Amino acid sequence: MKRVCTRQFRNLTRLRSFGEVREKISRSINHVCLSRRSLHGSACRLGELELTSVRYPHVQRGKYATLTEKDVDFFQKLLPQRVLQDPSELDGYNIDWMRTVRGNSQMVLRPKTTSEVAEILKYCNERHLAVVPQGGNTGLVGGSVPVFDEIVISTQLMNQIISLDEVSGIVVCQSGCILETLDNYLAERELMMPLDLGAKGSCHIGGNVSTNAGGLRLLRYGSLHGSVLGVEAVLASGEIVDCLSSLRKDNTGYDLKQLFIGSEGTLGMVTSVSILCPRRPKAVNVAFLGVENFEAALQTFQLCKGMLAEILSACEFMDQESMQCIQENLKLTNPIKSYPLYILIETSGSHGSHDEEKLNAFLEAAMGKGIVQDGTIAMDVTQRQNIWGLRERIAEGLLHDGYNYKYDISLPLPKLYEIVEDMRQRLGSKVTRVVSYGHLGDGNLHFNVTTPEYNKEVLGLIEPYIYEWTSQVRGSVSAEHGLGFKKRDCIRYSKEPNAVKMMVKMKKLFDPNGILNPYKTIPL
Repeated sequence: MKRVCTRQFRNLTRLRSFGEVREKISRSINHVCLSRRSLHGSACRLGELELTSVRYPHVQRGKYATLTEKDVDFFQKLLPQRVLQDPSELDGYNIDWMRTVRGNSQMVLRPKTTSEVAEILKYCNERHLAVVPQGGNTGLVGGSVPVFDEIVISTQLMNQIISLDEVSGIVVCQSGCILETLDNYLAERELMMPLDLGAKGSCHIGGNVSTNAGGLRLLRYGSLHGSVLGVEAVLASGEIVDCLSSLRKDNTGYDLKQLFIGSEGTLGMVTSVSILCPRRPKAVNVAFLGVENFEAALQTFQLCKGMLAEILSACEFMDQESMQCIQENLKLTNPIKSYPLYILIETSGSHGSHDEEKLNAFLEAAMGKGIVQDGTIAMDVTQRQNIWGLRERIAEGLLHDGYNYKYDISLPLPKLYEIVEDMRQRLGSKVTRVVSYGHLGDGNLHFNVTTPEYNKEVLGLIEPYIYEWTSQVRGSVSAEHGLGFKKRDCIRYSKEPNAVKMMVKMKKLFDPNGILNPYKTIPL
């Protein structure tokens, strides 16, 4: 592969060797205070972060009951040795990994079975005790942590793989299975999970389904609305809704599972899922390219869609400010020269030489047209991981700046970078940096602003301006992260009033007492 690339690019800007990039880059955001231990044992101590109820004084606690000794006794009998109440144990469940919201839960419950979840929710519903379902707690909009003193129901111990049909590629598992663990299990059987996230080493599949997580390869494998074949969920009443089908086709009545995909635990708590998994590709190639402007990035994407077609599995972009962030904060190395924008292209197929030939033909065309200025191709697995690490660890690098204002929006492709240039001019020197990266293949922009600490003036300059801007071009204020707590009141920028009214009616039908993940997703 190396010789082919060198020979084909002899009259063009040659691809530089990736040999200079030797540092080990993990493909997981586990490096950043994601584990319970590092969260309360590192510099990011909870005492430094004010309570959500203090930072957002306009949010008032609902008319829910508070924990009593009788409640504690009930839960301890139901879940022996699986009820957490020690403040030092609760820390990691009360704060999101970005350290932007902090709840005040006094109890974490760790069930192992769907029946235990049903007992918990039935009791809490009768007592009017609010709850928060929580998986790996890697969410970015405050959807998986308490706002006040809600009880946390953790899926950590619901981590069993129930079955796998290797012929159809359908896996059935509990909601607490870690995404990377599932993918490793499938890899041994030449299969793979249809989604891939930077937080795969910590996030739970139940959380992925509940937020309809998109990830890096949605371009190739689509969203979870298509990959998830079945869901088992528990309603607020304790009723178990068993839609855990493993059928590709089932047109009997309403497709109820879709209601739980992306509803962020507000309609029911997902306890098991059935997912269609594609075959694992035998040949994977990754290229990292530099371009002069966003128009060139769009032309590169259009060209690669046409020339790579069936083997194209990812098309990501990041700007120079993103690169500077990871160079300064994480000491990572840029494998090519400095450019305003970078594009990461991945191909996945079944025939190595065929895929390499197509990729090289594309690169020759892109550089011949002057669209791509420079680039490099990974020559082995380690180098592929290194290139992906540049893209996946931006979120980690941003945390080193201090406070991160994070936005996940969908925009028409021609408009994708306009908002970034607009906001840079609007914010000026008031911020540390304005960074953008994301999924060029599906129009998803991850827009980030950092300051040394939380700044109300900066937030006022960003919001609601960014939501209004997005709405004007008919974009979405949440592409893949969900609405959670932070964006709950922004839903009307993307959904018309009648649609929101219907969602409110559904919430009241499924959860009349409003105990499931209150203050999230739907503005009641």
